[in-house]
Amino acid sequence: MPPHNRGVTASQPARTVWITAVLAPVILGLDLLTKTIAVAQLEDRPPVRLFGGLVNLVLVRNPGAAFSMATGYTWIISLIALAVVIVIIRISRKLRSVGWAIALGLILGGAVGNLADRIFRAPGVLQGHVVDMVSIVETDGSFFPVFNLADSAVVCGGILLVLLALLGRELDGTRAVKEAKTGE
Repeated sequence: MPPHNRGVTASQPARTVWITAVLAPVILGLDLLTKTIAVAQLEDRPPVRLFGGLVNLVLVRNPGAAFSMATGYTWIISLIALAVVIVIIRISRKLRSVGWAIALGLILGGAVGNLADRIFRAPGVLQGHVVDMVSIVETDGSFFPVFNLADSAVVCGGILLVLLALLGRELDGTRAVKEAKTGE
């Protein structure tokens, strides 16, 4: 077996599909649970300070994307999230890389978590506001935008994808090999 294919076995497609198929619903379930608790416990309350105020729990209903961008385009954000979900599901069937399976499972679970808010929460289908509840205080005293577990999963999955790409890890589990330049 060539060096760049080391570690890829015939059983890995099934294993990597299962990693994504289990991780995504776990992330979705935890996201829905934390949002349900946040709505029940934080509605109409001042922020709850944790760790000396470093972390604050505050209920925010976000009609936009990350950092409340595109607040008037919730339905477009919903359609983009739906497209991302479909693409990840299609790609996951071909995965042979555990790293990619984990990254895509995180992104899929997070995307579905926020998409569920956009579909099922007020003010209506494809226009629902995403429940956010965690805010971190920056070193200068300002607040980082409020986020939720789904957002965290998408960001962590995205960081892992970038890292895998930088390391030359392919979807099929192989490592990209750069061709050496010949002194032509």
